[in-house]
Amino acid sequence: MKQDYPKDLQKAIDFHGHFCPGLAIGYRAAKAAMEKLQVERAEDEELVAIVETDACGIDAVQSLLGCTMGKGNLIYKDYGKQVYTIVSRKQNKAVRVAMRANVFPQSPAQEKLRSAVFSGQATEEERKEFQKMQQAKIKQLLTTDTDTLFKVEFVEMPLPQPAKIFRSVTCDYCGEPVMEPRARIKDGKIACLPCNEEYSRGW
Repeated sequence: MKQDYPKDLQKAIDFHGHFCPGLAIGYRAAKAAMEKLQVERAEDEELVAIVETDACGIDAVQSLLGCTMGKGNLIYKDYGKQVYTIVSRKQNKAVRVAMRANVFPQSPAQEKLRSAVFSGQATEEERKEFQKMQQAKIKQLLTTDTDTLFKVEFVEMPLPQPAKIFRSVTCDYCGEPVMEPRARIKDGKIACLPCNEEYSRGW
């Protein structure tokens, strides 16, 4: 039986392809930032999202906030943390939403079940049990109050530059166009990054 979720959540689920705890985290983080900043979804670059994870939650951020890689207002930092900083250009304000540690600690049995599923060694019964566990966690994430889930605070930071559109140049090696700032010079010729051979002495 299909759940009757809020429209913005259902849109995020459709965009992501399935509903999981990671998407629920991103959904709640995006909602928390929108409430704190009193903003709506960005049509262009009115908002900028700086995300510190490449996990499922950023799909909710893209869907709810309109911050995408293609528009240049989604900035990814590979820190491996459930932290989302949302910037309002109009207000010149930024809100940092960081998930708190050990909000829903797992029991040893749950950890064992999770390990079995992700290693591909779980039985059909264990996979069904894992799905029940995931659904229970999603429900917790959707119903727990914001302050319990996240630390939400205004932060001071330089305003990210708006996205730029650069001219293209042609790689002399593969013949494909490449954004000018990403081009390199190799043996006096223009080279794209895949055609260029990086030089390093180990530092």
